[in-house]
Amino acid sequence: MKWLGRRSSSNVEDRRGLSGGKIAAGGGIIGVIFLIAQMFLGGDSAQVLNQIQNQVVQHSGGGEQRELTEEEKKQGEFASVVFADTEDVWGKLFSEEGSNYQQPKMVLFTDGVQTECGGASSAVGPFYCPADQKVYIDLSFMEELKNKFGAKGGDFATAYVIAHEVGHHVQTLLGTSAKVNRAQRGLSEKESNKLSVALELQADFYAGIFAHYNKQYLEEGDIEEAMSAAQAVGDDAIQQKSQGRIVPDAFTHGTSKQRMYWFMKGYNSGNMNEGDTFSEM
Repeated sequence: MKWLGRRSSSNVEDRRGLSGGKIAAGGGIIGVIFLIAQMFLGGDSAQVLNQIQNQVVQHSGGGEQRELTEEEKKQGEFASVVFADTEDVWGKLFSEEGSNYQQPKMVLFTDGVQTECGGASSAVGPFYCPADQKVYIDLSFMEELKNKFGAKGGDFATAYVIAHEVGHHVQTLLGTSAKVNRAQRGLSEKESNKLSVALELQADFYAGIFAHYNKQYLEEGDIEEAMSAAQAVGDDAIQQKSQGRIVPDAFTHGTSKQRMYWFMKGYNSGNMNEGDTFSEM
């Protein structure tokens, strides 16, 4: 992705390298993979938020910040440019509909973070907190995505993840997330999970919308990087890797095929009206 020399977002808070916090992930590697399966790419239902809160042992916002490495600085600068691009794309689309886009913020952190939704370790993966309207991401997760889950990697995989989380912010602004949370009350776990899947796939669609309106900055291989990331984090792929079997009723984010399909539908169409993932469940 072409990003050097371009505008960075002023809505990024860099907390990386802060000392003084300890977050317990629990459950060993299987627990970590389960948490990623539940939370990766921004599930924001009350159930998942409770899971985040339950992980906290202690976290202190104080402490000194170590000097970031040059690579970490570069990663942060890239993430900030991508976040600025999401501001431009969604600001334009909301304006065309006669409304104002309320820009979210993005917090970069290391190991653990405190949010208005509770505390979380980096084991939960990137997520969006509707209570403070912030995207949270430990950028080291992108290496885990590549090394542990077989994603191709690359800078646009990071862009896809950020764009997906911003997609959850769009859902919050449009009232979609609130409607889903209300609809999930009283449902069985199986039926509730179906709504969670639809919400996540729509966020993938919105990530594709972002890519559609950012084509002038894309380079060869960028879309393949995003598709590889989407494939790696499908519920079926994660379940197969973590437990050796697939349980469709436990899906919360969608299969690899579904995630790739909805991203590409958004990318190819650029049409917000084609993102009704709920009627196709």
